[in-house]
Amino acid sequence: MAEQTLRAAVCELLLRCEAAGQYSNIALDTALSRGHFTGADRGLFTALFYSVTEHRLTLDHVIDTYSKLPASKIEPRVRAALRLGLCQLLYFDRIPDHAAINESVSLVPTRSRGFVNAILRGFLRAKGQFPLPDKTKEPVRYLSLAYSISEELAEAFLRIWGLNGAEKQLIAFSRVPDVTVRINTKKLTREDWLARFGGTPTEFAPHGVRFTDGEVLKKALSEGLCFVQDAASQICVAALDARGQRVLDLCAAPGSKSFGAALDGAAEVHSFDLHENKISLIRRGAATLGIENLTAAAQDAKTASSEKTGTYPRVLCDVPCSGFGVLAKKPDIRYKDVKSAEGLPRIQREILERAATCVEAGGILVYSTCTVLPAENEELVGAFLAAHKEFSLLPFSVGELHTDGMITLTPAVHGTDGFFVAKMQKGC
Repeated sequence: MAEQTLRAAVCELLLRCEAAGQYSNIALDTALSRGHFTGADRGLFTALFYSVTEHRLTLDHVIDTYSKLPASKIEPRVRAALRLGLCQLLYFDRIPDHAAINESVSLVPTRSRGFVNAILRGFLRAKGQFPLPDKTKEPVRYLSLAYSISEELAEAFLRIWGLNGAEKQLIAFSRVPDVTVRINTKKLTREDWLARFGGTPTEFAPHGVRFTDGEVLKKALSEGLCFVQDAASQICVAALDARGQRVLDLCAAPGSKSFGAALDGAAEVHSFDLHENKISLIRRGAATLGIENLTAAAQDAKTASSEKTGTYPRVLCDVPCSGFGVLAKKPDIRYKDVKSAEGLPRIQREILERAATCVEAGGILVYSTCTVLPAENEELVGAFLAAHKEFSLLPFSVGELHTDGMITLTPAVHGTDGFFVAKMQKGC
């Protein structure tokens, strides 16, 4: 497909996505399902769309720096074309500068072409330089504009890690992650996989592999040789220590943790989630993997917990969360309002309370999220333990990773998603 046509399609999708407030992954899946792009074109289309989405605040800062027009006077289509052109100049080494500029200019009406051309060529003459706020005087604005995250999220990261730590994490969050899979050990070992397909073993998760060959991965997934699961989620499942135990997964969809528990040797895995359509995905996934010791049912956690009081030696409680640990995979989260997460700890605590009732004496309860916010993690678990003296943190190790019972995994330190795991034991 002609390069200009591909970029025009990216520009249109960016405009539709922003106008409708649609999640980028949903918008992209819909666009790709129409089948207009295949092979390398499909990969470039995806990379351009996601890169502009991920770097939007930085790109807008560059545009506004070089523009002689006020930001409010730049039409949406012109801004989208400028974002797309600047994104290629900044982040795509293999795309010639002249191609990025000329094709971006062609995306806008004739009256705006001189304006777009002037900004892009001015940026090029300045060797891609643009000013940023002083990081010591304005750390929030600096992080926001340098790494394209909302100022509210920048403030939250500064509170957690400080300036240097936050910047290290944001650099890690900016790297395009490889796909990580969990090997189906019913069918082959990790060593077998590496000899057959290649990849890089995950550092801590014993059955994980990082992988980049999309065609081979697609075939392996269809044959049930693996399933997609970040190393952090694999560590969470390993903490559960499911071997020979009956496992209850109260918030199971899309099912990867239930699959991992079943493959780790659980006697039975009972997977619950609220929506029937998600349960059907779990059932199909288990069938593809050849997992027979798993049953799945649509059921509210409240109902499930009232029926299962004190009957499970292992309970997994992976709760709905703000998602501020998966910025690398879901670029929209960079701009999510942190205040929208303020009500989540109440819901998470309620689900954790229900899950706790299902744990038998001496049993294990694992709580997890894919966020790094302490209010949803350490603070919530601390409050739960203070109110439930029958539970206590239980130290655990996964490979060379050792914890005192709870840990926040991060991309900069552990090479994983941002993820929290707490392992608790109920007294006998």
